[in-house]
Amino acid sequence: MIANILLQSTGFFSEISKRFSEGGPVIMTLILICLILSIAFLTKAFINHNTAKEQSLKMIKLTADTGLLGLVFGFFGSILGLVQAFDSFEGVGGSMSQEVLASGLKVSFLTVLFGTFTFIISRIGILIFKWRQKV
Repeated sequence: MIANILLQSTGFFSEISKRFSEGGPVIMTLILICLILSIAFLTKAFINHNTAKEQSLKMIKLTADTGLLGLVFGFFGSILGLVQAFDSFEGVGGSMSQEVLASGLKVSFLTVLFGTFTFIISRIGILIFKWRQKV
């Protein structure tokens, strides 16, 4: 019941869902998968950090790779958004429309933002893991 209230309200989750759709569902889903994988690999690394150090280090490397992949998907989405904006300009005969430009730039920035967020989360997790290793 509480989950339904949170998802239906015009608050945080609806805003995130709206931005997710505006950023392009395909690219944003790929970035979300990278984020989920990064968190899963980090969790496995923390769980195995005392018992299986070699597997734990492998999970950390996978975390770094998936975080970087999320960042790259974000920049890829950014390029696609800019190409979409320029295609729209071309379709209107070269006259610049502010709405078309804003739409393309929004897609461009939302994917980079989410990709960067994914990268930052994975890097913070790796830093915490490495800090715990030395303590």
